[in-house]
Amino acid sequence: MPGRRGRRAGFCAALLTGFVTSLVTVGGVGPAAAAATGTPAAARSAARVTTAVLDLDHPDRKPQVRGRDVPYDTASIIKVDILATLLLQTQDAGRGLTQQERTWAEAMIERSDNDAANALWRRIGLAPGLEAANKRFGLSSTVGGTGGKWGLTRTTVTDQIRLLRAVFADAGTSSASEPALTTASRNYIRTLMTRIAAGQSWGVSAASDSGWALKNGWLQRSTTGLWDINSVGRVTSGTHHYLVAVLSDGNTSMTGGIATVEHAARAAVTAARAAG
Repeated sequence: MPGRRGRRAGFCAALLTGFVTSLVTVGGVGPAAAAATGTPAAARSAARVTTAVLDLDHPDRKPQVRGRDVPYDTASIIKVDILATLLLQTQDAGRGLTQQERTWAEAMIERSDNDAANALWRRIGLAPGLEAANKRFGLSSTVGGTGGKWGLTRTTVTDQIRLLRAVFADAGTSSASEPALTTASRNYIRTLMTRIAAGQSWGVSAASDSGWALKNGWLQRSTTGLWDINSVGRVTSGTHHYLVAVLSDGNTSMTGGIATVEHAARAAVTAARAAG
């Protein structure tokens, strides 16, 4: 699994290419917003951030939540949920992914490709398809974005931990008894989340000593010019594995939001380790 080395490699390129390819179609961010170099004077609200951490070696415990557990925009972290939904639907149909679906899935998770996400969002049946799957994953506070706006799906950190449990908790634990996803489906998602492009491998990985698996989301809102910056995944710290979700909004820049998310992830995992 990836380590810290290379986490910042290509970061400047990601700020440029990710800004163009990952924001224009997500949540209605238009070219004018994408070209903006500053934050509108009217948009000066303070950023907020919420974290949740679950010790995967003690899955019966409740997640430790820091901050208000309220809904945030998902931006591209929803792509994990889209893939989980697709896999659940194909399981129900008694088939595997087609080659085209695999190509889309790998581009969507590893490179955060929006065209691939658009295709799979339609394939799963948009928000209704996502929400039907989420009921089976145990999510209770996630509402799919309207129409094609999957990046404006709203979720909470506790729901993201529930989704991560559906992907990372091993069968046989009480948190994963009769899992909705098969072992093959869970392993597929996990593998893709360890192959994130170097310029996008920031976020919860900052809290890891060694291995990590993650998906990040970043979105500049056209109404305010402020940024949603999110990161979810599994990290290894000490001898334990942790599921970590960090959601934030109101950031005045992408780089500042990333710094906020990484600081929050490190503090949350440190607190979880101290709790034993």
